[in-house]
Amino acid sequence: MTQPASLRNTEADGAVLHLRSSAAHDTDAQRPFLAADIGGTHARLGLVAAQPEGAPRVLAYRSFRCADHPHLDDIVRMFCAELDARPRELVLASAGYLHAGVVVNRNLAWPLVPATLAHELRLERVRFLNDFEALAHAIAYVDEHSSVSLKTAFAPDAGKGPIAVIGPGTGLGAAVWFPGEPPRVIATEAGQIQLAARGGLEREVLDRIAPSDCHTPYEAVLSGPGLHRLYAALCAVYDRYPSCAEPADVVAAAEAGDEVAYEAVQMFGGWMGSFAGDLAMLYGATGGVYLAGGFLSRIVDLLRCGPLVERFLDKGVMRPFLHKVPIRVVDHGQLGVVGAASWHLHTRTATQAPG
Repeated sequence: MTQPASLRNTEADGAVLHLRSSAAHDTDAQRPFLAADIGGTHARLGLVAAQPEGAPRVLAYRSFRCADHPHLDDIVRMFCAELDARPRELVLASAGYLHAGVVVNRNLAWPLVPATLAHELRLERVRFLNDFEALAHAIAYVDEHSSVSLKTAFAPDAGKGPIAVIGPGTGLGAAVWFPGEPPRVIATEAGQIQLAARGGLEREVLDRIAPSDCHTPYEAVLSGPGLHRLYAALCAVYDRYPSCAEPADVVAAAEAGDEVAYEAVQMFGGWMGSFAGDLAMLYGATGGVYLAGGFLSRIVDLLRCGPLVERFLDKGVMRPFLHKVPIRVVDHGQLGVVGAASWHLHTRTATQAPG
């Protein structure tokens, strides 16, 4: 299967410019709607339409830096104005969960309140789902052409069964996709599981990151900020000046041969392998583990030569089971938008079906 067009980088094209003139003839099911994937750093927006088969069609797509805008409604207005679009619905994917009508997530640039967004933007409906739940809904549209292998599976039925989706970004997201008609997705807060060190250098680094009597989640190291924490802690251990100010600087330094930065990336990979192996065992993820995000796609080559796979397999009596589980890296890109749109279309159809 080739990569669906909706997963490739697309820009507004001529078809979008005719949206207003054709919208009057659309039914609610055919009318394009907005899908948004909101992270701590970027807000990704798409104008999306249903298709008879396959992934929803992304008519237009753009990524915005959250820090450049006072609120999400400002971004949505700008996006719609550029396209001269008048959508009625917005499906919103973001890390965290909905509580008392507010999205709870400490990493967001601004508060997200779906009801307020609907009022400010004059939308008929704003729906919310967890960002990694959305990402998992897009996994059905990912294949070997749109992902990179870190570990192949040694089993005749490799790639079948539940799939765990993990992604370090501003935080650490995780969800699980279960096959079926229709498939099911479970959003998790697995990034908040207690981080475990294996002693030695890992223990020393962890002690510098957080006090031993406090809860320290995997997210503290398996994220962009977490990679920088690892680097800073290792610099302290080795009495080195931390010259890298950002996670991207750590990656660049590791690629350039800086020993401490390289060790930070490999320690990150080791903990990622342990975390991914735990989730694979917990959910029986014989369909594989997908590591998602632009951050990870930049360090694939570094991860390949490190401890990630061995730490993934090093689970005692469960090692034979984990040999059957492939690990792939997929670039986040439009996947959150496509997955949110897919969930919206499926659940909207289900709620409108007779009986």
